[in-house]
Amino acid sequence: MKMNPLGRTGIMVSDLCLGTMTFGTQTSEAGAHRQMDMALDAGINFVDAAEMYPVNPISKETVGRTEEILGTWNAANPDRRGDYVLATKHSGEGFMHARDGAPISGETIPQAIEGSLRRLQTDCIDLYQFHWPNRGSYMFRQNWHYDPSGGNRDEVIADMQYCLEALQAQVDKGNIRAFGLSNESAWGTAQWVRLADEMGAPRVASIQNEYSLLCRLFDTDLAELCMFEDVGLMAFSPLAAGFLTGKYQGGAVPDGSRMSLVPSMGGRKSDRVFDAVDAYLDIANRHGLDPVHMALAWCQTRPFMMSAIFGATTETQLQHILDGADLELSNEVLSEIAAAHKAYPMPY
Repeated sequence: MKMNPLGRTGIMVSDLCLGTMTFGTQTSEAGAHRQMDMALDAGINFVDAAEMYPVNPISKETVGRTEEILGTWNAANPDRRGDYVLATKHSGEGFMHARDGAPISGETIPQAIEGSLRRLQTDCIDLYQFHWPNRGSYMFRQNWHYDPSGGNRDEVIADMQYCLEALQAQVDKGNIRAFGLSNESAWGTAQWVRLADEMGAPRVASIQNEYSLLCRLFDTDLAELCMFEDVGLMAFSPLAAGFLTGKYQGGAVPDGSRMSLVPSMGGRKSDRVFDAVDAYLDIANRHGLDPVHMALAWCQTRPFMMSAIFGATTETQLQHILDGADLELSNEVLSEIAAAHKAYPMPY
C-alpha cells in the first residue's frame, strides 16, 4: 500500500482510507469490526469517521453510533490502536442532532472532541476535521445555487482565529494531533492556512471534499492551492456513491444499496449521470478492467490526492476493493478517461 504525507505533520497515511459512515446502519457492529481487521491486515492505516455518522439514513437515534463501534473495536484491540491513523469530524452549523445545530466555535470544539474521544475509547484523535464551514458550502450538489455573498469577512476571520486557538489548546492537551477541513472552498482553505501560519496554530493538513470521475470540482482552484500549500485531498465518494460500480445502470436498485435507502442519491441521480457512467464502464470493459478498480486507481494518479476514502457495506465489497489496490492505469486508459470527462464534464 502506497503511503502519502498528511500535510506537513510528519504522519504518513495509506492512499486508500476506510470510510465508516455505514457502520451502525447498513453495516453491523460485528461486520464493522471484521472490516477493521481486514483493512489493517491489507496495509490500510487510515480510518475516517464523524460524530454524525452513521448515515443512510441519518437519525437522532443513531448519531455517534459509528464512533461507538470503532470504540468497541479499539477496546477489544488495544495493541492495534497505534497501527492506524484515526480521523473524525466536528459537525457543522445546522446539524440539529448535535448541540442543537450550533456553529463550530471555540466553545463547541472542546465538548465535541471530548464526546468523540469517549465514544472512540481512545486518548487521541490523529486527524480532527471540521465537517463543513459555518458560512456554508457549495458541496453536496449545492454548487448549482451557491451564493457566497451573505457573510461578513471580518466576522469569518475572527471565528477562524477563535477556532484555531481552541484547536491549539486541544493539541497541547494531547487530545488531537492534526487538523483538517471538509467541504471547504479555495478561499476558506487559504485563510485557514494563512491564519495558522501567522498564529503558530495547527496548520491545515488535509481537506476532505467529494471527488471522483463524476465530480471534479476540485480540479480547478483547490488543486493548485493544495499542491502549493501541502494540503492533501481526502476524496470522499470516489466511486460516486456507487454509480461507478455500474450497479445502478438499466434502472437497477439492489436491495440494501444506498439508492434503495436514498432514492435521489443526495441529488446525484439524473439521466446525465447514467450516460456518463456508461462512458466510463465502456472504457473499463474495453481494457479488461474492473470499473471499481479503475475509478480508485484513477484517483490515485491525481497529484494532489492524499487518500481516497471508500466505503464498503459488506466484507465482500471490501475484499473486492482490496483486490485492486495495486492497479496502475496505462496512458491509453488515462487519455480515454480525459476524453470522457470532456464529453460529460459535470453530470451532477
